[in-house]
Amino acid sequence: MTHKNTKKALLGFCLFLGAVSYIHAQQGIVTVDKSNEITKLLEFKKDINTVRLYKIQIFSGNRSGAEKARSEFKDSYEDWPVTMEYDTPHYKIQVGTFRSRLEADKALIKVKANYPNAFIFQPKNEIK
Repeated sequence: MTHKNTKKALLGFCLFLGAVSYIHAQQGIVTVDKSNEITKLLEFKKDINTVRLYKIQIFSGNRSGAEKARSEFKDSYEDWPVTMEYDTPHYKIQVGTFRSRLEADKALIKVKANYPNAFIFQPKNEIK
């Protein structure tokens, strides 16, 4: 490299450093305005999400028996939701979504007339 090219490179580098020293990132203040209603809604949602639900299991066995139990239950008890879960090696029919143990107990009395082995449980992963 020649002496002239070295001077140009050094001058270019100095200009670059000078320009960088004058460049600053933008600074600002971010303000978030939120209504008190949003805070109330978030608190309400938090309360709702910690409610433990109860369900009633009416059947546990093979798939064909589970489908039959689900169909019969739907015909007899139209007001409650019915789900079929697979938990190796059994299919389970679970009904209802009850917010209190008392509500689940009352429902269990009605269900036991047709499903004597029915029982109440709290789903492990289901907190709503």
